[in-house]
Amino acid sequence: MTRLLFWIAIVILVVWAVRSKFRAMMAPYKEGAAPGPGRSPYQGQAPGTPRVRDDAESMSCCAACGIYFPSSEAVRVDGRDYCSQAHAQQPVMRKPTIDKAD
Repeated sequence: MTRLLFWIAIVILVVWAVRSKFRAMMAPYKEGAAPGPGRSPYQGQAPGTPRVRDDAESMSCCAACGIYFPSSEAVRVDGRDYCSQAHAQQPVMRKPTIDKAD
């Protein structure tokens, strides 16, 4: 009987340890919980919205090659964004349009 109680206690301790470790890992992802000292980078966002960090930079798509790059590195010509000066000098590639048959 003592052995049975010993093994039940061991199982309970292991389950408790795993759950506490899991909760500690998930704490930064809960709303309002800061992951470390200071303010959470996700504060001020409504629940249910995709989480976007405050320090995340917006991305642009090159009109010539279609690659995405940070908007701060964009070469802007005629209202279009390019990833480099060489692509800004190339003719614009038009994306194929798909005609829907009715």
